[in-house]
Amino acid sequence: MADGAVAIVGGRVAPIAGPDIPGGTVLIENGRIAAVGAADAVAVPDGAQVVDAAGSWVLPGFIEAHGHVGVSEEAEGWAGEDTNEMTEPVTAHVRAIDAINPADMGFRDAISGGVLAVNVNPGSGNPIGGQTVALKCWGRTVDEMALRQPSGMKSALGENPKRVYGEQKKTPSTRLGTAAVIRGALVAAANYLERIDAEQRKPETERKPVDRDLKLEALGLVLRRQIPWRQHCHRADDIATAIRIADEFGYDLVIDHGTEAHLLADIIAARGIPVIIGPLLTSRSKVELRNRSLANPGRLAKAGVTIAITTDHPVVPVNFLAHQAALAVKDGLDRETAMRALTINPARIAGIDDRLGSIEPGKDADLVIWSGDPLDVLSRAVRVFIDGAEIYSYSGGEAQFAEL
Repeated sequence: MADGAVAIVGGRVAPIAGPDIPGGTVLIENGRIAAVGAADAVAVPDGAQVVDAAGSWVLPGFIEAHGHVGVSEEAEGWAGEDTNEMTEPVTAHVRAIDAINPADMGFRDAISGGVLAVNVNPGSGNPIGGQTVALKCWGRTVDEMALRQPSGMKSALGENPKRVYGEQKKTPSTRLGTAAVIRGALVAAANYLERIDAEQRKPETERKPVDRDLKLEALGLVLRRQIPWRQHCHRADDIATAIRIADEFGYDLVIDHGTEAHLLADIIAARGIPVIIGPLLTSRSKVELRNRSLANPGRLAKAGVTIAITTDHPVVPVNFLAHQAALAVKDGLDRETAMRALTINPARIAGIDDRLGSIEPGKDADLVIWSGDPLDVLSRAVRVFIDGAEIYSYSGGEAQFAEL
């Protein structure tokens, strides 16, 4: 008898890593994917729990590449708002993981929409806003949910930081001031790393400790290319500034939002910079969103840019992630690319693709059984498994979650 074996059989399996498998089988053992393939190619062990997925689709959990689930809590108002530490322009030392409430209703909304992991970012009020974390959407504590900590450093260009600090009559109040603040912090971090390295080059008996600085330590992770720089920017000129500063300091850049990234798509593609585009279902509430369009993901993808799609929850509720992708397909995004933009692409951007993003042996068994094509707005997630355990089901108009 298999120890904890589960076999999902008979569904249309979309592994992302390869073509769809009609009537396929996914075998789960000890919380991980043990095998995936056609029914006659995967042996189901005696005693395994068999889950009949006939007439349904089986996919890896979707991943929200940029959101604020848990730090901007649903229905909590001021008490649950921990997105921005806007008391000083550079807060590289703050960590999203320290503010996430696993009881936030947004996590269950995510699961109901087939979103099983999210990269949680601090907000965009500061030029440098703090450390992001990639985590699963199910768990009692954020520590057991965390997949990668930190998974990036949040930074913002454009309207938000200049508005926040301009209203306080402080630097930065302009785009040039914002860029100067970012560059100054990175220079300080480079000097800090050099002091550490200089001590390490000395004989051990002559070394002196360098006083710790949490801000500079965190920025050092970026400069050593251990985590990516997550750059909030919408307008094309701000995107160009993001690329310019990344070139100066040599770190790995990810463009978040990228509303006008299509205007520089050839430059972005040539440099291999991924774009997390969205939210796509919003009004043009500020100047930076003037060129927002559901056609932009398709434009970027056609130019060869690697994309992921974001709701920027709670700007758009996280459970509408698949709907955004569906509407982008309607406006020209290739369907296969749309599926990758919900799965393996955000997994790679967040540095968690060794565990999530596709149905492959060895990866975590975080799977969703859909009633039909997930890009059909009438389809819904009907059964959800995280680490091989069923944690959600929908039947007869009733949603049921397992007990934590």
